[in-house]
Amino acid sequence: MTTVLLTLGRLPKALALARACKRVGCRVLLAEPFRWHLCRPSRDIDECFRVTAPNVSRGTYLDELIGIVERESVDLIVPVSEEALHVVALHSRLPDGCRLWAAEQNDLHTLHDKLRFAELAVQRSLTVPETYSADDPGARELAIRQAFVEKPAHSCSGIGLRIANAGEAVSGDSSGTLVQALVEGEHISSLSIVHEGREIGSVFYRGLVFAGTVAVCFERVDDCLPAQQWVHDFLADCDYSGFLAFDFIIDEQGRAQAIECNPRATSGVHFFDEISLGNALLNPSAATEIKYAQQTRFQWAYSTLTEAYAALFRFRPREFARCFREMLRARDVVWSLYDPWPFLLMTPMSWEILWPAVSSSATLGEATQQDIAWFGSGDAV
Repeated sequence: MTTVLLTLGRLPKALALARACKRVGCRVLLAEPFRWHLCRPSRDIDECFRVTAPNVSRGTYLDELIGIVERESVDLIVPVSEEALHVVALHSRLPDGCRLWAAEQNDLHTLHDKLRFAELAVQRSLTVPETYSADDPGARELAIRQAFVEKPAHSCSGIGLRIANAGEAVSGDSSGTLVQALVEGEHISSLSIVHEGREIGSVFYRGLVFAGTVAVCFERVDDCLPAQQWVHDFLADCDYSGFLAFDFIIDEQGRAQAIECNPRATSGVHFFDEISLGNALLNPSAATEIKYAQQTRFQWAYSTLTEAYAALFRFRPREFARCFREMLRARDVVWSLYDPWPFLLMTPMSWEILWPAVSSSATLGEATQQDIAWFGSGDAV
């Protein structure tokens, strides 16, 4: 039996990955800094291990993961979210017979860096919005002539994002902040499963309901040819392996402009058939395609309902009706009749995320990612 270690358990995509691996006969282990988390009550998790958060002590975190790998004879490590930027440091420390489902460390850090990614895309003649480091004179010139987005080069879940009108001042002045032209159009996201540069399968989807910048209700899109071609062209002549996600704006000319890259799993995993996904993770060399799930709309139902009520309390009845309608049309990503406890216990199991969000100025995104996200720091904290 193959033993799989997931390196996070607090997010719905972790549960999707656990269920996919379990469906193909794996023993599924999970490492998580939180004591309580979404996946803990799942019957598809064989054992949970609490580990030090990487942003508390990266060295301790990596040592603890290797300890689990060696004690439990782990065959496959699958990073789940932003902790992937830390976990990739294990590539050179893995025992024989253990594989890490991620690209090399330099590749991940380049793609995660929003400025370096934009520069890489331009080098490959692919469309991205005009982008500068905040300390580049071009950033100020851009800010004078059009609306722009200012954000940290290393960030996630919309943390630190600022949208400004033309003529407003650029607030940052360091190489750690970037300024990017604001492009109007349809927002499309993608998630690809790639092995040694070969695209095994990709899904494209759009958000329907958002909590801040994070889509909590989303639907699959099968006919976005500009984004599909962009992904194909990006993967040409590369040897990337792992999950690879992009966010696009389809502009007025119908071009796909990539605003950032996420070299990790995203909510797109919910659109893949569980058995097909599990087999691709276990044996990517033999995988030729990944089937889609039958459903085309998914959601985090609690979050979608929260956004609906928020619209109601803001006296926006049409937005409330729209959110509620979308909620009724989408399938929840957590609920399973076979594995009901993660859904039924979601609130108490998510307390380590909810408490900082309700007791401080932290957003849910910050509470979810602050202890695990890669912010461009060095080694151990």
